Amino acid sequence: MAAVETRSWTYGRGVPESPRTGPSPSADGRCRPAKDASVNASTTDPATAPAHPGDALDGRRLIVVGAGSHIGRQLARTASAAGAELILAGPDEDRLKETASGLAGPARIQPLDLADEDSITALATAAGRFDHLVSTAAMPANGPVAGLRLAAVQRAFAAKVIGPLLLAKHLAGQAADGGSFTFFSGVAAWRPAPERVVMATTNGALSFLVEALAVELAPVRVNAVSPGIVDSGAWDGLGEVKAAFLRGIAERNPARRVGAPDDLVRAVLYAMSNPYVTGTVLHVDGGGRLV
Repeated sequence: MAAVETRSWTYGRGVPESPRTGPSPSADGRCRPAKDASVNASTTDPATAPAHPGDALDGRRLIVVGAGSHIGRQLARTASAAGAELILAGPDEDRLKETASGLAGPARIQPLDLADEDSITALATAAGRFDHLVSTAAMPANGPVAGLRLAAVQRAFAAKVIGPLLLAKHLAGQAADGGSFTFFSGVAAWRPAPERVVMATTNGALSFLVEALAVELAPVRVNAVSPGIVDSGAWDGLGEVKAAFLRGIAERNPARRVGAPDDLVRAVLYAMSNPYVTGTVLHVDGGGRLV
């Protein structure tokens, strides 16, 4: 069992500062990544790319925002087994501890509220230099437009749009050579449905955000993973109708099945490990957005 750290306390060995270099923040606190691609030429050389996506994590520092979620937990376990040093961030400290307790390697816990910029700056301070950041954060605000509550809509945008933008603002300058951000969009952006207006809008906005960030933050890479229907535990609230719901999705999807958490983890590993992929949305939906 691995140990855990919350801010100043650790489960297991400490997470040392990485010796790798990357873009640094300017005096005003905003990142100023290097514009000359030649300074990071080694990171784009196919000969230096890892043979297997998991190899890109060995000895690297990975920040998982949303590590208490089903997908975040699966990613943390996979990354830890591959040798990554983890910083687990999210709003529920108990769930973060639960995630950390099942890891193979070291982990630090950092409470995080994506709607609070001070909380994000605290994460940046605690993290120091890092290699990759993945955010699975989402906050649903479903229902008819006429019944939407402003506070719920604001929380949804904080998780999917404003939060990722502020993560980039405060952490891009600390990304190591070859570093990346991977955010989670969603199939709702391409398959809008009644009572899912906020979900479609936030996921669509995030997809455009990663393109803009990939240009501005270069050579730091920025990508998104867009899941379809995944049997991750998120649908357990359907109760007895869950099985029929997932079966119906599988029958319609071109892949003829629903997704599993590992499908998304594989996509995240690819996004982190391929040095020639940036500004891209990886659709992991079994073709669901097409039908």
